[in-house]
Amino acid sequence: MIELTKDNFDAEVNIDGVVMVDYWSESCERCIELMPDVIKLSEEYGEQIKFCKLNIKGSRRLAMAQKVMGLPSIVFYKNGERLEHLSGEELEVEDITSTIKNYL
Repeated sequence: MIELTKDNFDAEVNIDGVVMVDYWSESCERCIELMPDVIKLSEEYGEQIKFCKLNIKGSRRLAMAQKVMGLPSIVFYKNGERLEHLSGEELEVEDITSTIKNYL
């Protein structure tokens, strides 16, 4: 997974194809719980979808500009356009997997 920052966000996300961005924080327990599963998904589907993660610590303005107001948040982009936003404490890896399969 590619680590995003405010410096490389546009270059990594505004590309041809589908990009999934995992917005997370060390203080978000659910984010930490989901991380191993998200990494497995990146290994399984990484040839078809670009997987990135953004620690919102130090990048809050960027997250807010992307309309990410709560964690965990998984946002899908295609050709630089925001497509779908999955969020909330109830977010499960099955929800993420299902959305990935929709964009394959």
